[in-house]
Amino acid sequence: MADFTLHDETTAPAESLPLIEKSKKAFGRLPGLHKVMAEAPALMEGYQVLHGLFQNNTSFDKDEITVVWQTINVEHECHYCVPAHTGIAKAMKVDDEITEALRNETPLPTEHLEALRTFTLAMVRQRGEVSDAQLQAFLDAGYTKRQVLEIVLGIAQKVMSNYTNHLADTPVDEVMQKFAWTKKGSEAA
Repeated sequence: MADFTLHDETTAPAESLPLIEKSKKAFGRLPGLHKVMAEAPALMEGYQVLHGLFQNNTSFDKDEITVVWQTINVEHECHYCVPAHTGIAKAMKVDDEITEALRNETPLPTEHLEALRTFTLAMVRQRGEVSDAQLQAFLDAGYTKRQVLEIVLGIAQKVMSNYTNHLADTPVDEVMQKFAWTKKGSEAA
């Protein structure tokens, strides 16, 4: 596997410098994912934009945002994003019961959130080609067509981060190491 540089202000391409500053301002540090993404300024900028749009401009509440993010992270087995979004969920004051159910792939505390996870998984696994019955079940659970499309936005954001982390084997940030995660059944023998 190729070694990817973990950039900072001294090594990143000039186009990434304002993006690095934006990340440091938002997170109080430069996350490892952003250090890797700095190699490709367009990727880093796209990720920042999609992250902001999904977190701040969708009709999902904090619990639902977490369900979409972590469902995708767990399905993609992202060793970096699951711990990172565990920390983000804590900062957003998402109930630990929700976070643990997502990390461990156990039932969520409400049918409403479970319907969101089920539909998000269908969207990821079926590459958007969900059946009429799957779509109707999601709508019957109280979600909207707008939210169907907002899940597409969440998937786009998470594909950018999950795939980057797989390629670069991004080290989990020290502050998030306490939330380290391995998919159930994937532990080394």
